[in-house]
Amino acid sequence: MMQYSGKSVYRGIVLGPVFVLKNHDTQVRRRKISDAEAEIEEVRKAGIKAREQLKKLYDKAIKEVGESGAAIFEVHQMMLEDEDYLDSIHNMIRTQMVNAAYAVAATCDNFAEMFSGMDDDYMKARAADVKDISNRLIRILEGNEETDLSSMEPSVIVADDLSPSETVQMDKEKILGFVTVHGSTNSHTAILARTMNIPALIGAPFNIEEIHTGMMAVVDGYKGEVIFEPDEEQCAQAKAKMEEEQEKLRLLEGMKGQKSITKDGRSVHIYANIGNVGDVGYVLENDAEGIGLFRSEFLYLGRDSFPTEEEQFQAYKQVAQMMAGKKVIIRTLDIGADKQADYFNLGKEDNPAMGYRAIRICLKQPDIFKTQLRALLRATMFGNISIMYPMITAVEEVQRIFEIVKEVQKELDDAGIPYKYPEQGIMIETPAAVMVSDELARLVDFFSIGTNDLTQYTLAIDRQNEKLDDFYNPHHKAILRMIKMVAESAHRHQKWVGICGELGADLDLTEEFVTMGIDELSVAPSMVLKIRKAVRDMNISGE
Repeated sequence: MMQYSGKSVYRGIVLGPVFVLKNHDTQVRRRKISDAEAEIEEVRKAGIKAREQLKKLYDKAIKEVGESGAAIFEVHQMMLEDEDYLDSIHNMIRTQMVNAAYAVAATCDNFAEMFSGMDDDYMKARAADVKDISNRLIRILEGNEETDLSSMEPSVIVADDLSPSETVQMDKEKILGFVTVHGSTNSHTAILARTMNIPALIGAPFNIEEIHTGMMAVVDGYKGEVIFEPDEEQCAQAKAKMEEEQEKLRLLEGMKGQKSITKDGRSVHIYANIGNVGDVGYVLENDAEGIGLFRSEFLYLGRDSFPTEEEQFQAYKQVAQMMAGKKVIIRTLDIGADKQADYFNLGKEDNPAMGYRAIRICLKQPDIFKTQLRALLRATMFGNISIMYPMITAVEEVQRIFEIVKEVQKELDDAGIPYKYPEQGIMIETPAAVMVSDELARLVDFFSIGTNDLTQYTLAIDRQNEKLDDFYNPHHKAILRMIKMVAESAHRHQKWVGICGELGADLDLTEEFVTMGIDELSVAPSMVLKIRKAVRDMNISGE
């Protein structure tokens, strides 16, 4: 029995056989060549084949994890065309007269080392992307086939690390869980795992040479541990937990179609948070009453130019139609901080979480904002759309937003384009917004509290900084008092208030939120029925 702790990527528990995915990075031999241009032509041909492979992976990922999860494969295609990357390969071939595969491997090492040395966690995670595309090119140049993971038996995948390509190629019906020695919670692989609901653990310090395919393993995402070759008692405990989880899921099915109302008659709306159009299926499957947070920035990420008004309109229209009259709250773009798009030209900031982001970009670059607003207003004709503005700190910001909205309405009126006047609200995610929430409530139709940013700004803690995990306390009295204060401000002006941050799905706080008067909780689709059951089981009045 070997037991290791790691960082949980997705909470769940599983017992099953291990499939060890070995790192196939073979030592690329350096060879002297006589025709540099011929080798460069081989790189060009390999690039074409690699892009064809990535296009297939993108198409597969779109179906399984939606557009935001699939975007990494578009990024990889763009990276294969990056001039700096290709120039480095071509230059090495020409100046050192070495074979193409060696030049790609050496360039990979240089670029990966550069990314790994950066302070920004997001950029550090890009080192894995460079390795992924470089290894793909090398396999093609060396005539090696990719490992076929689609025919794998149901297994717990164990690897030193997993590339996004490897994750997507797997048949998710056959993945019981995965455990890696390395990896980042910010990596695309971790994001895909969460989207695909695969119990996963990263950063487990085992020696992969000691782990063999066919071994049994318990992956416990709740405890953040993996046990290889568990004994009979550990296997029995894991099976009991798995059966308990299945029974809970079966009982939750009975929550579908039920109203989210407490035993003493207090009604709460339970909506779902989504990141792209492809997630709407999960919303409907879990019987959410609506969408409380549609993150529109997925339209801006993983591309090299701004999405057009028509592209945005079609996405918003599709979601509104699929939700068939249920409320869809669309947040205007929240680019910046950990969500970067090069074509925005935001530049490097020492403290991006408190920098040029979200509504600040919209107010400073109104043309970008107006394009999105036109698309949003046009889409109101096809469903029950509300608009929500992030990162508000002052009354003046809201007043300026509404001036821009009126300008857009006039443009649509002049062009004879129909629209409905939507409900408009703001996210409360800064202490400043909390303190002036009474004044803000006079202007808007609703509040939605973004507890993730509110917590980090209130506690002065970067939630991406692992060194501060012990200090990061979303249950801090200051946070809960702020939430209560916001609810009171909203209700004083007959406005509704919701929570769309991670705390909304915290079952330890559900009763406290309902007691505070929170009108709506927007959570991950998989949490909708769990929250509904908690609401239906509670009695606020105690009578």
